[in-house]
Amino acid sequence: MDVTGEGAEEAERKAPRTDRGRRTQRAILDAALAEFGERGFHEASISGITRRAGVALGSFYTYFDSKDALFRALVNDLSAQVRDHVAPAIRGAQDQVAAERAGLAAFLDFVRAHQEIYRIIDESEFVDPDSFRRHYSSTAERIEARLRAAAARGEIVDTVDEVHAWAIMGMNVFLGLRYGVWSNDRPVADVADVVAAMLARGIGR
Repeated sequence: MDVTGEGAEEAERKAPRTDRGRRTQRAILDAALAEFGERGFHEASISGITRRAGVALGSFYTYFDSKDALFRALVNDLSAQVRDHVAPAIRGAQDQVAAERAGLAAFLDFVRAHQEIYRIIDESEFVDPDSFRRHYSSTAERIEARLRAAAARGEIVDTVDEVHAWAIMGMNVFLGLRYGVWSNDRPVADVADVVAAMLARGIGR
């Protein structure tokens, strides 16, 4: 489990030391994804989460101090899952436009399999604003870093900066909502192709 910011100290203190412990913690996080995703933070309960996970109530407190702490850990865990799912697709691309296309396609695939991510991330703005901000800021920082690296290689214009990174991220977030959560009525490849063409050529005549 990848946790940064406010929850890092607690995560370190509660980190499982055995494979069995790591499996139990993973089961709780997966159950929390379903519980928070279906019921929202305020209606979700620790007992509901432990029932879904198939673990004793006492096991919960071995790994998390509270429902708030679990929610914070889940937001960080989802951020890490998205990053780890998208990264291999980006690394395998031949140039930066292809990398952004591959990253979007991988993200859409992830969203279609984990639609709860939108409710949980959106709710984190009010439940734990630091986690909400960190989720998007860290994503934008990764995009900016790879854009600047591509500019240094001569693959894209050398004027790319933070604005471009946030614009790409914002576009991907709403494409995920439209074509991952609301409907999957258009193939992922088609959506990614449109975006890649726009990034490569812009929309000016």
